[in-house]
Amino acid sequence: MGEHLKHNSNQQLKQRGQDLKFIKSHKRLLYGSVFLMATSAIGPAFLTQTAVFTAQFYASFAFAILISILIDIGAQINIWRVLVVTGFRGQEISNKVVPGLGTIISILIAFGGLAFNIGNIAGAGLGLNAMFGLDVKWGAAMTAIFSILIFISKSGQKIMDIVSMILGIVMILIVAYVMVVSNPPYGDALVHTFVPEYPFKLILPIITLVGGTVGGYITFAGAHRILDSGIKGKEYLPFVNRSAIAGILTTGIMRTLLFLAVLGVVVTGVTLSTDNPPASVFEHAIGPIGKNIFGIVIFAAAMSSVIGSAYTSATFLRTLHQSLFNKNNLIVIIFIVISTLIFLSIGKPVSLLIIAGAINGWILPITLGAILIASLKKSIVGDYKHPTWMLIFGIIAVIVTIITGIFSLQDIASLWKG
Repeated sequence: MGEHLKHNSNQQLKQRGQDLKFIKSHKRLLYGSVFLMATSAIGPAFLTQTAVFTAQFYASFAFAILISILIDIGAQINIWRVLVVTGFRGQEISNKVVPGLGTIISILIAFGGLAFNIGNIAGAGLGLNAMFGLDVKWGAAMTAIFSILIFISKSGQKIMDIVSMILGIVMILIVAYVMVVSNPPYGDALVHTFVPEYPFKLILPIITLVGGTVGGYITFAGAHRILDSGIKGKEYLPFVNRSAIAGILTTGIMRTLLFLAVLGVVVTGVTLSTDNPPASVFEHAIGPIGKNIFGIVIFAAAMSSVIGSAYTSATFLRTLHQSLFNKNNLIVIIFIVISTLIFLSIGKPVSLLIIAGAINGWILPITLGAILIASLKKSIVGDYKHPTWMLIFGIIAVIVTIITGIFSLQDIASLWKG
């Protein structure tokens, strides 16, 4: 018995050493997949949603952040593990669950990604408006051009990884500074994280945050990036677990820092600008230059999110027809152009940024549900056994997002009319 236990212990240590060696040798991929997912989520919609909801619910918004992070982890770790174990992308697994479902999901993902990208383009326009006073629509058009030029570079994936990492770190550091300066009521925020004043009114914020973090294309961004690097199989699960959780925690940290920064401003009685809510937070916290600094942050967030949205949506659209498979760049260009034209014709950037998150939240139960069913089918996952607690976690995430999605419909309609 002792020899058997010793052998198992040695095997575990050996496996752990191999896992650490792999992670160390693939740091750029690890950070790239984490920050591609994170910066895809930390876009203009992320900034605007957080500012708007904090101004509306004050410290109680912390409860929505907590619940959304828990749902996010349940969704992302399930999806990433099954995709990497099988080596199939989201739509390919869905087609194996129900023939044709993958095609439907690809269309839904592209629709949600388009809605989100309209918000990204709008956010970039808001950023340039904050920095230079440039008309929001002109700024949006310029962003579309810049994004296309960056994406069609020959070293596209490498640039995507590096840019995502740099922009993610810069945004977190700047928002952390603004939080310290705004001096929010930390104790009040901590209490209301677990005891909100009006929990039932937080349904729209919860579904919007979940949709903005792991809804639609976003949760597949990092996993598809890993698959594109040729990594697949059970042996990479420790790497996948670390990447998936790190991505959610990165967005959670950013969300919390921004929430506290906004809270520190609004508790003093300041009313945020309806045209550009997060910009007014920066301006009130650190003075006139705050608006310019915010402009840099939201423009950077928008650029990285446009790239993440276009990249991931293209990985779904390219499988709809064989003729599209090798035309990734063309799909990306068309995707960006269409989203820009829609924004230029519709306007309403702030409303679009919030609605985009909710739309992606409605898509999540379908995509996550398909992945959970696939995790139980040996014909898809082979001899891999999906952890029961993860399956339960994922089922809870599906149920919660369905319920909150239904209840959010009326709120979305009211927001758009407003």
